[in-house]
Formats: sequence, C-alpha cells, structure tokens
Amino acid sequence: MSHLAPLIADLALILICAGIMTLLFKKLKQPLVLGYVVAGFLASPHMAYTPSVMDTANIQTWADIGVIFLLFALGLEFSFKKIVKVGGAAIIAACTIIFCMILLGVAVGTAFGWKRMDCIFLGGMIAMSSTTIIYKAFDDLGMRKKKFTGLVLSVLILEDILAIVLMVMLSTMAVSHNFEGTEMLGSIAKLLFFLILWFVVGIYLIPVLLKKCRKLMSEETLLIVSLGLCFGMVVLAAHTGFSAAFGAFIMGSILAETVEAESIERLVKPVKDLFGAIFFVSVGMMVDPLMIVEYAGPIVVITLAVIVGQSLFGTLGVLLAGQPLKKRLRRLCNADSV
Repeated sequence: MSHLAPLIADLALILICAGIMTLLFKKLKQPLVLGYVVAGFLASPHMAYTPSVMDTANIQTWADIGVIFLLFALGLEFSFKKIVKVGGAAIIAACTIIFCMILLGVAVGTAFGWKRMDCIFLGGMIAMSSTTIIYKAFDDLGMRKKKFTGLVLSVLILEDILAIVLMVMLSTMAVSHNFEGTEMLGSIAKLLFFLILWFVVGIYLIPVLLKKCRKLMSEETLLIVSLGLCFGMVVLAAHTGFSAAFGAFIMGSILAETVEAESIERLVKPVKDLFGAIFFVSVGMMVDPLMIVEYAGPIVVITLAVIVGQSLFGTLGVLLAGQPLKKRLRRLCNADSV
C-alpha cells in the first residue's frame, strides 16, 4: 500500500467538504464564501463528529497563497488610474469610517471595563474590513460590475493602506506607551516609496515591456510571467514590512494598465478560485465553538457594534464625500444583502 502524504489527504477532505457546501449554498442562493466557511468548520479539529484536517500548518500556507491570488485578481480590476479617479471620495469615506469606528471600539471596550490599550486595539481591529471577503461576496452575487462597488473597493484598499500606519502606531504604543516619531516616519517613508514605485512601474515600465514582448507571449507564458511578477512583488512587500496581500494587489493594479490585462485576469481566475476556496475554508477552521460560548457576551456586543457602526459611519463617510443620500441608501441596501 503506497503512502499518502497528509497534505494530499487534507486537501481531498477540504475540497470535498467545500464542494458539498457550495452546492448547498448555491441552492439556497447564498454567497459561496459562507459555504466555504461552514465547510472549514466541519473539517476543523474542533468538530469531533466529522473527519478532521491532520496538518493545519500546511493548509495555512495554501490559504496565504489564496489571499495573494484574490488580492492580485482584485488589483487586475483596479488600475492605478481608476483608484486616482475615485480617490477624493474614497479618502474622505475611509478616513471617516476608520476614525469613527476606532472611537466606537474604544467606547465598547471601556464599557466592558478593559484597559485603555486593549480598548484602542479593539477600535483598530473593528475599523478594518476584509477586502478579500467582500470582494469574493460581490463576485459570487454578481455585483462586482455595479457602479457602487468601485467606490466600496477603493475605500477598502485605502483602509488597507492606512492599516499599515495604524499597526505601526498601535504596536509602538503597546511597547513604549507613547508614539515613537522615528518609527512612524520610517513607516510613512516606506509607504511613500511603495506608492512611488507603484506609479512609476505601473505607468511606464511593465506596460511597455509587455507590449514589446506581446508577440512572444503564449497563454502559458503570459500566466507564468504575470504570476512571477506577482510573487516577486509579494516578496518585495514582505521584506519592506508590508503584507503579502498588499504587494499582490499592487502588482495586479500595475498589470491592469497593460494591454494583456483581460487575458491575465481570465488565465488567473481558475487558480484564484482554487486557492481562494482553501483560504475561506481555513477561516472556518479557526472557529472554536468553546471559545464562542465562553465569550458569547462580548462577541455579540462587538458584532452588533461592527454591523451598526460600519453601516452608519459608512453612510456618513460617503455622504461627506458628496454622494446623494438616496443613491447612498440604495447602495447600502445592496451591500447589506452581502
């Protein structure tokens, strides 16, 4: 009898569970991402009545690759020019949401009697939304091409960028209980370097390079080259102190400026769907029922605070950005259906 690596057995279990759940949730007309999360819960070690994944560390690595592909695909739809086009409204909305949600988090933490630093960290956590999950939900519900999704995703990208500075501030405060100016300036300098690199490479170098090599590019070659550029930027982002997902998004938005953008998006989609499914299943595997029961009270209160706060402050932010109320409410209803 031949030996089967645990990773292969785990992948078989994950994909079988994901396949069954996606069929069920498709029948119920629910986002597939919820089916993946439920599949992960059923395949997790916390579920004693179903087969469980043996090696969660390897699955986490595959899940990280899934995040990279999902943000790379998002970048392919969001060129640098498109982000600049909605930049003003997105910046106002993102700053309003982050500031108000941090204050709400501090208020909720204070009501629980937590320490000041814990309250600030709670505010920072609930101020951020998951770009990956929202992008996938829009995709599953066929809402990705609607006009309002452009502003929503722009706000999320700006939140991801602001999160980098916020994480440095919070980690510095946790260690020294005050702001370290040099570390803060260093973080901002690295962010500016990345944005300048994004602009120069995205507008000039890579589009020109791909245009000159277009005759040499088969579909296979184009896929390998684009993924090579993606993971190269991921490594550069990680070494510079940013997240791998941020680097993947930047390279995707750079390639969105090229003549091959649509072809790259079509070629990457099957790979993105596979690894993306593994990522969402891994999210479900992190759900611990005992932990949920133990902290049920704070979890319910914080969840309600996030739902109400993001809806109210998101509406306020977009109104301040110049969107008419009637249009914003219609978009909010569409977003709530996600």
